[in-house]
Amino acid sequence: MSLDALDRERMLQALDAARSAFGATDPNPRVGCVIGSADGRIFGVGATQRAGEAHAEVMALRDARAAGATVRGATAWVTLEPCAHHGRTPPCCDALIEAGVARVVVAIGDPFPQVAGDGLARLRGAGIEVVLAADAGAADLAAAARDVNIGFFSRIVRGRPWLRLKIAASLDGRTALANGVSQWITGEAARADGHAWRRRASAVLTGIGTVLEDDPRLDVRHVPTALQPLRVVVDSRFETPPTARLLDPPGRGVCIFGAADVAQRRAALHDRGAETILQPGAGAKVDLAAMLDELARRGVNELHVEAGHKLNASLLRAGLVDELLVYLAPLMIGVGREMAAFGPLDNLSDALALRYVDVQPIGDDLRLRLQPPGRDRF
Repeated sequence: MSLDALDRERMLQALDAARSAFGATDPNPRVGCVIGSADGRIFGVGATQRAGEAHAEVMALRDARAAGATVRGATAWVTLEPCAHHGRTPPCCDALIEAGVARVVVAIGDPFPQVAGDGLARLRGAGIEVVLAADAGAADLAAAARDVNIGFFSRIVRGRPWLRLKIAASLDGRTALANGVSQWITGEAARADGHAWRRRASAVLTGIGTVLEDDPRLDVRHVPTALQPLRVVVDSRFETPPTARLLDPPGRGVCIFGAADVAQRRAALHDRGAETILQPGAGAKVDLAAMLDELARRGVNELHVEAGHKLNASLLRAGLVDELLVYLAPLMIGVGREMAAFGPLDNLSDALALRYVDVQPIGDDLRLRLQPPGRDRF
């Protein structure tokens, strides 16, 4: 069985609904649901709300009820397998069963151990026809649904967040002048787009060098958001000033990872509301891999990094970067700071190989999305 044109159209609408939940659902996945008929009518559309509130299927059913529509015998198109367990909310598969839908088209299964196929099985056990996109010749829809929740899949399957490294640079790869000045290499459109990527992240991370040089806020300002991301700093000696702007509202909190237990500095940061975490590694530096493990335990799905050339290089050398989000401005700077300070390499074969995922103009700048080959296969 393959998906027909209506199935594809409705699933694309469900994916748009899921994307509308960026910045709202963490640590839960973003899910969209459309409920309609085989003759093309749409009864209801829904997206997952904040953690502890209604999921996409329930929101779509509510939307249909508010419109006076009867969904018995209808089809539900859902971007992620309906949940089958009692968490903060009842199982969504039960809501669909009780509503009397006859068919459910699912973009992709849920890897969460308490779901992981049980949602599909319960729907089928109730006599509902269940179609999984990948089994119906629609691997592209399954891939799109996975991309919407790539951080959730990463945290559940790999036990660590999906790390996206954002860089704004000149055409010749410089992120700042030699004197450190970097505001602004890219234009307003690129900066707003960068904040949209911040919004979809559970946490935004930087290093102490950037804190001391730029005093960033690390919040989402240029696009609307329901939730602010957690702010994270890699700061081996807890040198973050208590006056740093990232300690100010808004935000979901601040975590500062260090390697040396400098009690007085930690106490001052605690007084400003920050949580300090000792995660020592080699060379009196923070153990970056262990830090990612800890962030996953705290429910961080996507980790958005905006750091300097030194921390960028450390993350790349450690093989912890899953994706690069690079904004290239049509400028030539010449001597200046590079994207990542690693090397020099002796052979081109030692270079970090990447593949283009997406290339788009954003205002006057160019946005590149790149991943190490095979990084998303988990």
